[in-house]
Amino acid sequence: MKWINIPGFGVAGNFTGHLEQAGESPDFVAVQTLEPQAPKGVFPFYIPSDSTHPLSVSPYSHSEIRLLNEHENHQIEPEVSILFDVEYQGSQVLRLHPKTAYAHNDCSIRRKGANKISEKKNWGPLSKGIAPVGISLNGLNHGDILDHYHLGCWLIRDGVLHPYGVTSAVKDYSYFHERLLHWLVDKLNNQQDHGPLEDLHQHLKECNHPSQVCISIGATRYTPFGEEHFLQTDDTACVALYDTRHHTEQSIASHLLTSKDSLKHASILKQQILPPKEPLC
Repeated sequence: MKWINIPGFGVAGNFTGHLEQAGESPDFVAVQTLEPQAPKGVFPFYIPSDSTHPLSVSPYSHSEIRLLNEHENHQIEPEVSILFDVEYQGSQVLRLHPKTAYAHNDCSIRRKGANKISEKKNWGPLSKGIAPVGISLNGLNHGDILDHYHLGCWLIRDGVLHPYGVTSAVKDYSYFHERLLHWLVDKLNNQQDHGPLEDLHQHLKECNHPSQVCISIGATRYTPFGEEHFLQTDDTACVALYDTRHHTEQSIASHLLTSKDSLKHASILKQQILPPKEPLC
């Protein structure tokens, strides 16, 4: 999979309580939604192009996160990301066809005063995580495979595994199934540059209306440990998307602590946290 060619977008506010825990709810005060439980919008985190815009640098990594600096807080955001085939009608997105789901780390800097969500999401290579192995999809309908999956997140620090995110059923996203697909198509076509959000139609144009996109569909809630602890050099960030018919939360946690192997019926992401790059002299 050549991720360097795949634009990346994320859904903000698709799991109750996450924005409040992340300190980001004030950013969306002026953003109106059709219903209270609706996500706030979609943000870009990677727009492959020939421009010098920061989002043109591929952030994807299967194994590492590099901190930007030591004075800002970096935090795992455990998510499910989905690789979609994009069907167009002219320049408008007509349909999104789900192909593969992955464990995803929408790693973020808790940067106060940022004008756009994207300013906290892509600070260069190795700033975003996506599992090397995904789960094949036939759709996002009720009863399809992801309805059996849970998403969990842990942090390994000094050899100890700490629950970092509240393990949650994928089907418990506020918007999921067909409702999420229809909402995403509308946002890709019609979302305007307003407040923390950006004109997504223009971004798709900038990368020549790509045939595929990766969309992370929202971060789950943190545990008290995850809410209060931020990434440090030599930590290991872990996100697991797993089929509850074959695995338990305990068996996944044990696997993350003792093994580097992949698992059947699971998408596993483990990333070593690297120190900031030394500035060029």
